[in-house]
Amino acid sequence: MSEEIEEYPLHKAVFQNDLPGLSKLLRKHDVASKDKHGNTALHLAVMLGRKECVLLLLKYDAPVKVKNGLGWTVLSEAVSYGNRPTISSLVRKFRQQSREQMEQRRPNLVAALNKISDFYMELKWDFQSWVPLVSRILPSDVCKIYKSGASIRLDTTLVDFSDMRWERGDISFIFNGDAKPNESLTVLDNNSKVYQQVRYEESEMEIEDEVDLLMSTDILAAQISTKRISFARAQSGWIFREDKKELVAGQYDAELYTVHGLTLDSRKRREHLSSDDLQKNRAILDSFTKGGNLQNLDQNGVPVRRTSLVPPPEKNITWEEYINAEVNNYPRLGRDLVYKESSKSFKATIAMSSDFPLSVEMLLNVLEVIAPFKHFSKLRDFINFKLPSGFPVKVELPILPTVTAKMTFQEFEFRNDIPNNMFSIPNDYIEDPTRFPDL
Repeated sequence: MSEEIEEYPLHKAVFQNDLPGLSKLLRKHDVASKDKHGNTALHLAVMLGRKECVLLLLKYDAPVKVKNGLGWTVLSEAVSYGNRPTISSLVRKFRQQSREQMEQRRPNLVAALNKISDFYMELKWDFQSWVPLVSRILPSDVCKIYKSGASIRLDTTLVDFSDMRWERGDISFIFNGDAKPNESLTVLDNNSKVYQQVRYEESEMEIEDEVDLLMSTDILAAQISTKRISFARAQSGWIFREDKKELVAGQYDAELYTVHGLTLDSRKRREHLSSDDLQKNRAILDSFTKGGNLQNLDQNGVPVRRTSLVPPPEKNITWEEYINAEVNNYPRLGRDLVYKESSKSFKATIAMSSDFPLSVEMLLNVLEVIAPFKHFSKLRDFINFKLPSGFPVKVELPILPTVTAKMTFQEFEFRNDIPNNMFSIPNDYIEDPTRFPDL
């Protein structure tokens, strides 16, 4: 049994709060390695409240986004424990690692875009609901996408759509693959004639605002489960059944498929919240999505920040008790869970056509660029599934329990006459770094 215990030296050093030993081990062991329960050493350091170990592991670039065997990230466990400096350090490191990962993908993304011929494309969104009154007021939008070289421009009137609220406008999203990283992503508000560079660096206030939000709201883990997903040809007819086909946008012959086994699994934790927090939850979220302050200002105009929680009681669990426990059935190390989970099944349909001139791989490269828009991110995630042959010219998928988004590629043409000035900021536009607070 001792050989199994010594298999995870970093984890054992953290568990025993052996900082000198951990420092030596980090020079020759993988900081991202997981133990039998799927925890990294950073997971354990956070759950056990080993603040010095957390800082040392972050110095060695321990991954923050990684999930353990129970599906929780390091940041989730840090919010549960409630030490504000630790949460702040993790948020900063997470942002840094996200930037670095994007920069690693960037050369391949730019190369992929340069291989695609220049084109113009129209993508129509219709948001629908089985609730009649809701369906009547849901928005629709036609997105116009221009691609030239390594540059992409997307024009849209639907700025944002979440939690049954949406913002209309005249917005252009521009990606310039040949520009410097800090200048490659720009959003134009064509009504107000202002623009905002999508920054790579966050201000200290933005970091602390995010920490306030994390400490004040539920810990959420939601994902679309693809374990049982399958595609079946949609059929029509009562007696003589035949596969359904459709002419999409008047030009693309498509075969219709029903998507089975699509479920949204969501889990919620709130052991770090007081009863007062729960009452304020909605107001805080509303304030954040509108770009306002999360907390009231004091008499000097300084935001009143959340303070660290009182640490949970010491559990006095030994390393042997932890590592010898059944997989993912180890004793709770941090604060006792207050936990709720739910699973909802959804029905989606998809129309696949071999007539469309763009490949799925090419589409994914385009969506990689414009994914900051929430509904495009959901579409990209869906298309990442293993689709039937052809191109998804029409997709209907749920985005909320009562709302379905229908996306249709209704026009596409290769073009070599797209002017370069479509990918530049007009001279009469003024920079406004605060126009889009969620970007």
